[in-house]
Amino acid sequence: MNYKGKGQLTLSDRIAIETGIYKKDTFKKIAQTLNRHPSTIAHEVLENRTRMRGEYPFNNDCKHAKQCIDQHICGNTYCDMRCALCRYEDCHTYCSRYMSKACREHESAPYVCNTCRGRGYCKKERYVYSAKYADAAVKRRRSESRSGIRISDAEKEEMDVLITKLVKQGQPLSHIYAEHEKELPVCLRTLYNYIDTGEMTIRNIDLRRKTGYRPRKKAVSSPLGFQNQEYRQGRTYEDFEKYMKDGTDSGVTEMDTVKGVRESGKRLLTMILRRNSIMLLFLMPDGKAESVKRVFDYLEEGLSLPVFQRLFPVLLTDNGGEFKRVEDLELTEELDYRTALFYCDPMASWQKPHIEKNHEFIRYVIPKGRSLNSYTQEDMTLLMNHINSVRRPSLNYQSPYELVTANDQDMLALMNLLKMHLIPPDEVHLMPDLLIKK
Repeated sequence: MNYKGKGQLTLSDRIAIETGIYKKDTFKKIAQTLNRHPSTIAHEVLENRTRMRGEYPFNNDCKHAKQCIDQHICGNTYCDMRCALCRYEDCHTYCSRYMSKACREHESAPYVCNTCRGRGYCKKERYVYSAKYADAAVKRRRSESRSGIRISDAEKEEMDVLITKLVKQGQPLSHIYAEHEKELPVCLRTLYNYIDTGEMTIRNIDLRRKTGYRPRKKAVSSPLGFQNQEYRQGRTYEDFEKYMKDGTDSGVTEMDTVKGVRESGKRLLTMILRRNSIMLLFLMPDGKAESVKRVFDYLEEGLSLPVFQRLFPVLLTDNGGEFKRVEDLELTEELDYRTALFYCDPMASWQKPHIEKNHEFIRYVIPKGRSLNSYTQEDMTLLMNHINSVRRPSLNYQSPYELVTANDQDMLALMNLLKMHLIPPDEVHLMPDLLIKK
């Protein structure tokens, strides 16, 4: 017979087994019902039956235990205890008169006393199969087998040294695992568990993403007047969705700005290409629309208009004042279209999640409240290269730079223009001292 049933037995399977036992079905018949092998059913009953301890005189199942007065049958002449009462030696192994009162029925199929007529008043050792208790026992054993450290002390120490060193360089755990997967004796989930239970030198507080998130706030409906502002006409998020209905999401670039402190001075223009998650950083002298336009003009001039149009066909940004001069951004000096600009709804940063998510990498190196005035574009290029070299689970444990292929001439031209290059995985550094001048 071909038994197709595979995998772990479920609670419903165990209920079927218990029902079959009460119906006095053979293991073979129960197995046919579940499409399993009979040996699977027998093993399940033997492994997960519940033992009920017998009530014997002095916990000794010998027929003569109650009247037995024998002493010293083990050879210890200094003991004054009756052998039947001894808790240190098993008198059964020494006594030739031992006769067990225990029932032997459970030693053969079905190995339990569920259907025994004398079960209600039996005082002997007995076994019962209960689907509920059997399922709980299996889950408990499975949980215990997966808890604790299951690697050697040497493996744990070697892993601890590696992880601690790279985390203190500011590298995310997912990036470390992507580069050193073959060297680590555990999976990424287990590594998080070891840190969570205090088995490693680093703690949860050292993992930025573990402690940095705040509960999301409910969306706030925006005033209708804001929606009707002239620069947003035909460029709302709803218009963006209609525009992209027949297009591909890979052509979208999300755009935003990052402030240092609440003062006039340098601002950071950030862009992320959805096609490969590469983030671009441009340090601007201020947060004015003219500065954003100069970045667009620089890219267009350095790449050529056709390349710019292929790399940045659609831009999605927020409603900041620096992005309101639509024609300056969408059109060239010769009034040719170079891109299509759309705006997210107010208070809806989730509509451009990639750029918002990647801003946290910037904050690893430039914390909130630190002025940008002391930095140069060379600093931002260095930071950009380290960010884009981080391997991520969402990219199949590759970095954004590693997604750029040799035949993607447009991306290679952009990387050459902005001096972008891959940082070796173990040299990725995302801590404030990255930009400290030595």
